[in-house]
Amino acid sequence: MDLEKPRAGQPAGQPAQPPAQPPARAPEGCLVVAIRLPVRIVVLVLVVPVRMVWDALVVVGRLLRDAVLRPLGRALLWLGKALFVWPLIGLWRYAVVPVGRALGWLVKVLVVVPVVWSYRYLLTPVGHGIAWLARGIGAGLAWVYARVLTPLGHAGRWLLRGIGAVLAAVGVGAYTVVAWLVRHLVVVPAGWVHRWILAPVGRAIAWCARGVWRLAALLVTGIGLVLYWTARILVVLPVLALWRWVLAPVGRFLAVVAREVGEALGHAWRIAGRISRAVGRFLGTLFRWIFVEPVRWAYRTVLTPVGHVVRDAVLRPAARAARSVGRATRQTLAAARETARQARADVRRMLFGESREREAVGRREPSGAEARTLGRSTTALTKD
Repeated sequence: MDLEKPRAGQPAGQPAQPPAQPPARAPEGCLVVAIRLPVRIVVLVLVVPVRMVWDALVVVGRLLRDAVLRPLGRALLWLGKALFVWPLIGLWRYAVVPVGRALGWLVKVLVVVPVVWSYRYLLTPVGHGIAWLARGIGAGLAWVYARVLTPLGHAGRWLLRGIGAVLAAVGVGAYTVVAWLVRHLVVVPAGWVHRWILAPVGRAIAWCARGVWRLAALLVTGIGLVLYWTARILVVLPVLALWRWVLAPVGRFLAVVAREVGEALGHAWRIAGRISRAVGRFLGTLFRWIFVEPVRWAYRTVLTPVGHVVRDAVLRPAARAARSVGRATRQTLAAARETARQARADVRRMLFGESREREAVGRREPSGAEARTLGRSTTALTKD
């Protein structure tokens, strides 16, 4: 009885297919297995100290980054802003921008506005006048071309045609005589010389050249075959044998060694990381139990009660006594100041007599009885 549920897209009656297996690795030879174990052991022994030093350097680097470099960088950043950025911003905002706006306004007033005015009220009318004059001159030249030069050209062409017809009628006989003389004195002897002298000589020279070319080709082919087989026997076959029976096996062996060393380095680096982490945790735990926990126990068990006792038995009574002494001192000083003030007043009274009382000066503000209230409709300024 099938107790497994059918997968999505699979009919209920068909049996479930087994999951796909990962592709199996190619079988390895005994040489690979014999190389792998000692290489991994040696690499592990060499890599563990390096990984532990690396992890220690990483911890020190993080501590330096968080405790020294980052605050130093922030301080340098603030100092750079204070020394360069903020002065430049102030210079740009309060010096360069106003000066630029003033220069822009001056350029606009002294250059742009005069140039625009000159273009609009001087150059444009002058340009329109020159264009109108050019159009007039062009119209005049077109009239001269159409009414004067064209008829003259047609008349000259008709005259030249008439002269050419006259010259052709006169020169037909002379042309026939010259052509007969050239044919019988030049063309016929040249054809005879080419047919009976130059053509046979050229064929003989071509036959000799083909024979020489074939002989040279045979010589070059023979020399090339000799050099080819010499180079093949003396160079190619030894090099091929050296590659096939020496270099290729050595290369495969070195490739296997390099691959195993690389895999061993990766495996050893991961194992060394775990070992370094365990050693770091052990050292951290040891440091905590040797230093941190005793200090914490001493602080909680010894220093805190002693501090509380010192605070309750010594510091607080001393503080209360100091406050009482300060209060009494302040009262004594206040009584002494009051006594000195009364003594000065008595001496002044005995020497200069009683001081006159100051006369009352009229107040600008109305008194309470004369001021406006909510129940009245007049003010102190409008009262009689």
